[in-house]
Amino acid sequence: MTIPSRSLYTAAQMRRIDAAAGATQGLDGPALMQRAARAAFDALCRRWPQALRIAVCCGAGKNGGDGYLLATLARQAGRDVSVIALAPPADSHAEAAAESWRAAGGFVHPFAGEHSLPLADVYVDALFGIGLNRPLQGAAVQIVDALNATGVPVLALDIASGISADTGASLGSCVQAAATVSFIGWKRGQHTGAGLDACGDCELAPLDLPETIFEEERAGAHLLDWDVVRRRLPPRARNVHKGEFGHVLAIGGDHGMGGAIRLAGEAALRCGAGLVSVATQPEHLSPLLAARPELMVAAVAGPQDLDSVLARATTLALGPGLGQRSWGHAVWHRALGSDKPVVLDADALNLLARHPRRFAVPAVLTPHPAEAARLLASDTASVQANRYAAAQAIAERYHAVVVLKGAGSVIAAPGNGVAVCPWGNAGMASGGMGDVLTGVVAALLAQGLDAWDAACLGTAAHARAGDIAARDGAGLLASDLFVPLRRVLGGGPRG
Repeated sequence: MTIPSRSLYTAAQMRRIDAAAGATQGLDGPALMQRAARAAFDALCRRWPQALRIAVCCGAGKNGGDGYLLATLARQAGRDVSVIALAPPADSHAEAAAESWRAAGGFVHPFAGEHSLPLADVYVDALFGIGLNRPLQGAAVQIVDALNATGVPVLALDIASGISADTGASLGSCVQAAATVSFIGWKRGQHTGAGLDACGDCELAPLDLPETIFEEERAGAHLLDWDVVRRRLPPRARNVHKGEFGHVLAIGGDHGMGGAIRLAGEAALRCGAGLVSVATQPEHLSPLLAARPELMVAAVAGPQDLDSVLARATTLALGPGLGQRSWGHAVWHRALGSDKPVVLDADALNLLARHPRRFAVPAVLTPHPAEAARLLASDTASVQANRYAAAQAIAERYHAVVVLKGAGSVIAAPGNGVAVCPWGNAGMASGGMGDVLTGVVAALLAQGLDAWDAACLGTAAHARAGDIAARDGAGLLASDLFVPLRRVLGGGPRG
């Protein structure tokens, strides 16, 4: 079922939805533009109620038309309003909107360089909207750079100019908005990559359209809904024992890298795995047991030492601190040969890129952009240019569920749509966070969730725990997530 408030659409899909609104609701372009302008002006008034001077920067298309109509509403409300036109209207609806502005007594000032922006309490970005698919050039770059240089809040209409509505990638210079009002539905580019910072605080303005207009348009991407994903892990009955909740084997920690595998192992414990073993280099045995005695630590000098612990495990967490030397390669090969459900991270992914395979067992891959690039024999810039496509391509190539980490983590599965995680914060850009995520997802796999559900719930829980931990201030550590992870995944027993 389509849920418009969680669905993420491409620009082409939004154009078809606009057309459906006209065909089924009798709303022509000007009527929708008027609703959009009213919604945007209302948002501006809520966010900046003391703003008396408003400058609206209008482009030549329908986004510019929205801006002219917003300017008219603001003038009628007694605000001091200026309109700066990057180019004359090139669309009949935009021209009609500009005429409405002039009829209300307003003037249109052509953009005349970086020093021509008037002083304002709030600027409105009505330059390009969702149709832009190329880098900005010439005067467009100048006006965007001038807006960003003011230090004054910018409200973007539909999407920050210079951001791809489909991918969230920056198309060169882009507006850095304080807030964005997204008309009718969410755009994919607002929720991942560069689009997150450029669009600022996003709010959805459905424009009073019924949900029926979305019925013919399958979004193919959606925002994770916590209430939905949390229910995928059922509450526990009272009459249970540890053997019912899986046995995670965390494999990694080459010389000097014991901390990574300890983080993964403890995360699996904190997220409800019944038993957790760690297979690591012998030198890490004593430190791990001293730090976390609940972990069962096996000293593994070579792949032959792995067999006995592999036999007892139900789920593998493979990769944190693994390295790519002969030890890491040998235990990686032995572990994957067991055909057990597995989460792969870090050097387990780098080894997979060197020795590709398609998985016949439940598998979750958790690459950051550079690891994703290696998995695709590509480069990081190409991955970040379209995070949706990159995640889907990895899922298809390796027949696994993929969590492409980063701002707006993207989750993909073969033959399926994609999900985007709307939680997380910049403080989580620190060492060890990925190791914790590996343990979280492995614990959920061990408790019986399928790979997709484990990836979605694990990514959401990890990000939400990070948001809770970040409230205490700067210097967020990966291990700071352990206590809030228990809180977000908790729920207590039934009965």
